[in-house]
Amino acid sequence: MPRPTSTARRELGEELRRLRGERKGAVVARALSWSESKLSRIETARTGIRDADLERLLAVVDAPPDDRRRLRELARRGRGRVWWTPYRSSLTEPYDEYVALEAEASALCEWEAQLVPGLLQTDEYARSVIEAGADRADSEVIETRVHLRMNRQTVLNREDPPQLCVVLDEAVLRREVGGRGVLRRQLQRLSEACERPGIQVQVLPFGAGVHGALTGSFLILEFGADRPAIVHSEGITGGVFRSRESELAIYRKVFDDLRNRSLSPADSRKLIARAGDDLD
Repeated sequence: MPRPTSTARRELGEELRRLRGERKGAVVARALSWSESKLSRIETARTGIRDADLERLLAVVDAPPDDRRRLRELARRGRGRVWWTPYRSSLTEPYDEYVALEAEASALCEWEAQLVPGLLQTDEYARSVIEAGADRADSEVIETRVHLRMNRQTVLNREDPPQLCVVLDEAVLRREVGGRGVLRRQLQRLSEACERPGIQVQVLPFGAGVHGALTGSFLILEFGADRPAIVHSEGITGGVFRSRESELAIYRKVFDDLRNRSLSPADSRKLIARAGDDLD
């Protein structure tokens, strides 16, 4: 699968920020009757923009005619079809944004307190997780979401895959998602993933005690030096994205602490194997 790109969307966001100049985002958003977060998502390339919204925004920031023509073209290109377009009818808006960001990340640092991360799940494990979702989707939607999750995993097989660093709570190895057989096969897949280049899995043992991430799972998405990182934290009704540098610093500090408290990658794989053997 070719790596999707949002270069046009990012360029559009940068140009819109430049045109806004010294005007605060809250002031511009209020002039448009938008939330400040909507404007922020557009300027940070986390979402596209409709033609009508773009025209209103360009009027508010008084964009010169030459800029308007170029920005209209960038907006059109930024709305281009992506590989997960056929799945969008079964996705919530936050999850659609999550898939886009995951596909573009250069590194993924994930703390999981409950489940094996989606990028490392088997299809039967994923189906069990999705079936237990809060929205209780019908069978057709469930299958669509399972297929999407499996296709997301191809990001790890592309020519320039993101670095994936995962810290799992030991409870993940013991929670019988889908039953003992499903969990045993999932742990085998997880053990195999530990041997793949670019993937590092560590387990935080029960003996590590309390730590700074007891409030829940999160993912730090890195995009290289030219684009700020984003944190995604889980929630029952959808995830939350955080991009403030002060918040990013806290999440990075907590993740580093989790890694330091965890077993080494080699010892983590041994524990994963033992947990699987316990299910025989």
